[in-house]
Amino acid sequence: MSVSTAAAAPSVCASLPVLGRDVTVPLVTGGEVTYAALDYAASAPALQRVWDDVAAYAPYYGSVHRGAGYLSQLSTDLFESARRTVAEFLGCRDGDQVVFTRSTTDSLNLLAATLPDGCQVFVFETEHHASLLPWRNAHVTYLDAPGSPRQAVEILERALADREPHGPALVCVTGASNVTGELWPVRELAAAAHAHGARIVLDAAQLAPHHPVSVADLDVDWVAFSGHKLYAPFGSGVLAGRADWLRAADPYLAGGGASRKVARRTDGGVDVEWHESAARHEAGSPNVIGAYSIASACTALTEAGFDSLVAREQYLIEKVRTGLAEVPEVRILSLFGDDAPRVGVISFVVEGWNSSHFAAALSAEYGIGVRDGLFCAHPLLRTLLGSDPQTQGECGAPEAAPGEKSLNAIRVSFGAGTPDEHVERFVGAVKELVQDGARWNYRTEDGRCVPDTSA
Repeated sequence: MSVSTAAAAPSVCASLPVLGRDVTVPLVTGGEVTYAALDYAASAPALQRVWDDVAAYAPYYGSVHRGAGYLSQLSTDLFESARRTVAEFLGCRDGDQVVFTRSTTDSLNLLAATLPDGCQVFVFETEHHASLLPWRNAHVTYLDAPGSPRQAVEILERALADREPHGPALVCVTGASNVTGELWPVRELAAAAHAHGARIVLDAAQLAPHHPVSVADLDVDWVAFSGHKLYAPFGSGVLAGRADWLRAADPYLAGGGASRKVARRTDGGVDVEWHESAARHEAGSPNVIGAYSIASACTALTEAGFDSLVAREQYLIEKVRTGLAEVPEVRILSLFGDDAPRVGVISFVVEGWNSSHFAAALSAEYGIGVRDGLFCAHPLLRTLLGSDPQTQGECGAPEAAPGEKSLNAIRVSFGAGTPDEHVERFVGAVKELVQDGARWNYRTEDGRCVPDTSA
């Protein structure tokens, strides 16, 4: 996306109502201000529609699948209806399974537990740790960061062509970077994977809240995402896709719900017949409210219309990037360049500032919540920042005092619930901090930069 000098506000839709939109927070300089939540890439606020749906269901909460009572049957119907809603939202194929999990991380660890023996995994170093780290029992090939979408496809094709032996293989790729917001060429990567006999799983944690995702249209084998990034409460996620590896693997968790039949043997042991449906990997009492909240969010986003939501988000992206481009000290981080299509996730560094200090000042002096650190994507940030790959770092801010050099960046992220005023306040605050400096003193405490209130 190119940066223009002005952006016209779209007439297609307003921001969607979300929880916390009227919350006020204290400023260290005195007074209060409405909180500007600009950390959607970590956790988006729940849609008011989702919260209302959950509240309406809560009095009817009951156990699922085996209860004979009315509330149990109602909850079972709601749980399985949520599965169908998610399958439709994701454009799943006939025969695909939708498994409810705790998060994207849980979904990808579940898939990792189902890999066939000898499976090779190919993953770009640019991935979030949720995609980078679960493959502990497989041979993993880490691919270098590409400089363009086309180069990403070329790198993958070369790696797959060179693999030995030609057994089962899996490619794991993000749909939108949690650091740069840039969209990845998922359809082309899926075609390359399939051409070389590999399967592909899409980490859609940052894509699904911003763009429609269709398993069938993208031709991916699985997709994973989290409810808490899709405007639903914490604690729920989805793995959806092909059923064969899921059915062939031992249950992710062993216990009630995953088992169809259990019987004692004459030798004193136990014989178990496991379910072949999604229940095989959903042992224990499921998070019915979590599943229902995801389905509610899917319905709300579909009814709002992704065309309108995408158009409005592009307007906000343009507004932020245009504003940051007017500050010479700001460097926006990117792999694919300014013209790359992206979602509302932008990371940057400010010359002369420790990123933790800058983020702390945005919060304490302006009531703006952003993220600083390495965003659980350490190899990618080190590539973008040009740092030594051996340098230590944390998902949060490294322990560095204000003004000291630190291996971290600042990330601003937004979405369907972000008002114009929040991004306008953010751009104005960045310009003011760079020009005038912080109005308060800060210190490092437990690895975080915080206002110094000791005076």
